[in-house]
Amino acid sequence: MTESRTPRPKITSSYTVSLSYDRRLYKQDIAASIAHAKTLAKGSIISRAESKSIINGLIKIQDEIEKDAFPWQPELEDIHMNIENRLYETIGDVAGKLHTARSRNDQVAVDMRLFTKEAIEESISLIRNFQSALITVAEHNSEVILPGYTHMQRAQPVLLAHHLLAYFHMLQRDAERFEECIKRTDVLPLGSGALAGIPYNYDRQFAASELGFSAISQNSMDIVSDRDYIVEYLSHAAICMAHISRLGEEIVLWSTQEFGFINLSDQYVTGSSMMPQKRNPDFAELARGKTGRVYGNLFALLTTIKGLPMTYNRDLQEDKEPLFDTIDTLHSTLEIMTGMIASSTFNKDHMRYAAEDSTVLATDLADYLVNKGMPFREAHGVVVQISEYALIHNKHFGDMDISEYEKFSKLFQKDVYQVTIERSIETRSIAGGTAPKNVREALSKARDLLSS
Repeated sequence: MTESRTPRPKITSSYTVSLSYDRRLYKQDIAASIAHAKTLAKGSIISRAESKSIINGLIKIQDEIEKDAFPWQPELEDIHMNIENRLYETIGDVAGKLHTARSRNDQVAVDMRLFTKEAIEESISLIRNFQSALITVAEHNSEVILPGYTHMQRAQPVLLAHHLLAYFHMLQRDAERFEECIKRTDVLPLGSGALAGIPYNYDRQFAASELGFSAISQNSMDIVSDRDYIVEYLSHAAICMAHISRLGEEIVLWSTQEFGFINLSDQYVTGSSMMPQKRNPDFAELARGKTGRVYGNLFALLTTIKGLPMTYNRDLQEDKEPLFDTIDTLHSTLEIMTGMIASSTFNKDHMRYAAEDSTVLATDLADYLVNKGMPFREAHGVVVQISEYALIHNKHFGDMDISEYEKFSKLFQKDVYQVTIERSIETRSIAGGTAPKNVREALSKARDLLSS
């Protein structure tokens, strides 16, 4: 007599269920199943009539899902079993032939790769939109001057367009990283089975072509357990969010009364529940905050995969939520920041006033002495003294008499008054510098890069 199994605790039923989040894979699961059915027929593993029946059933199921008429069954755990069960209900026992030459392991793997490929392409598109907005704003403010900062201290004058283009180039590296990620994502797992391959006449190249994959996997054990491409996406997303967070931080600072550099559109500020005068840069702050969320998703998956033996383990079910959440967070943040930058205006006078602080021209004054023959280190020391003198006497460099300059060095002549903000910027004409000519060329190159 066979002993009855001890019933599982109720919590076990919900513990393994992934349908609440993996149902967003339905398009990829159906597309992969259609390609699989075609490949089975091509290899005479199933008949063409059976393949056609399966494909028609899958198309009908997709239509049901998209019309919100699909009878979801959480007890079936995931998207894959829900679709398979519905296929049985739709076309009968022939549905059972769909899983020939396929394991849940390579089925999930192909779905996730298809989904991630689409996500990468959208990520790149949204980055390009953000870059375009930065260029447009930079072009509209091409002559605006502000102080550049190091250690949050005014350092040297720069053009606002030059400053904004710095973020353009950060985002360009982000886009390039995602483009590289596509190469390692664009690999077909179907035909790998559970882990060892399949003993059927299965044309993997044909399946790859049907699904738009550029390559097929070279090792069945690797491909069913590989989640490197997801880790890579999460890593690139984290770096991209770091760049966005930096800009978010600057927007928060620039929108303060202390800075007063930027005016945010009413669409991207909120009020205070207590203080009527407040215009809080909440969206920029949230961009900073959500960066930590994306970092957490990356480390969550890295921790999940770090000790897994070959090949597939149920732990890998935990790859989906970090990926989905990161995609949603990155994409919404890119859209928000694009709109925020595009709709902002800049307080040119405030920026100019901040740039006119004497200390901003201190390096230029040292360079003036160097051009008169003084070693730079000596010139640096002289300008330190002049800066202290100007601070004590509440003067800008341009307000000082030539006699005052001569107290510090006899090399000073009346041409010292040619050390101005405009002159400082114009002389930074080295490649990559902030000179107006350079910035115009950089803007043109940036436009060309986006259009190529």
